[in-house]
Amino acid sequence: MTTPPNRSALIEAARAASAKAYAPYSGFHVGAALGFADGRVVTGANVENASYGLSLCAETVAVAAAMSAGARGGLVAVAVIGGAAGAGGEAAPGPEPVTPCGRCRQVLAELAGLGGTDPVVWCVSGEDVLETRLSLLLPHAFGPGNL
Repeated sequence: MTTPPNRSALIEAARAASAKAYAPYSGFHVGAALGFADGRVVTGANVENASYGLSLCAETVAVAAAMSAGARGGLVAVAVIGGAAGAGGEAAPGPEPVTPCGRCRQVLAELAGLGGTDPVVWCVSGEDVLETRLSLLLPHAFGPGNL
């Protein structure tokens, strides 16, 4: 039996992912790590575009990578870290935790809904980690039942 990634491991995976961000316009690097019940960890980093509306958040990149690899449920945890690029290009978080934006909350909810999970979400700041649940970040999420 496999064990889902723990908080420290998932946060470290998100931190490492943030070093791969493409953020030439904002200089704000974000990394996300998705932890699955089977032990898999899938990461993503934000990808900016000169046409700002086409930019992709780290969480959306991670979900796309997970779905492309066949993940259809089992999402149990998410870690998000963001900040100005520090040493090695990794995000150097500020005093406030970075939480997923509204779009990313919805994208995460779609993946979580496929497995009927309510993942814990760890949002990292320079001082602490905000721990919450996806359902608290996105109450009354839109899903297949709303179609």
